[in-house]
Amino acid sequence: MSQTPDPAAAAAAAALERFKAQRVTAIYRLDLIAKGATISYEDGTPIDMASEKARLEAVVADMDRRIARLERSAG
Repeated sequence: MSQTPDPAAAAAAAALERFKAQRVTAIYRLDLIAKGATISYEDGTPIDMASEKARLEAVVADMDRRIARLERSAG
């Protein structure tokens, strides 16, 4: 008897992988900030990098919690 994959489980797994990729991007941006990168708004106004670093650290921490919860629920 062959078992067909659950489309909902496959979609959830794909969504989790995309979310993990977003986390990697946030970590990459944190690394760039640590190396001295600066960014600015479209009008040229510089972004406060200390605030951006703090924001990204909070985002990554939240993503870590969400990923752990999703992985636990996925079994």
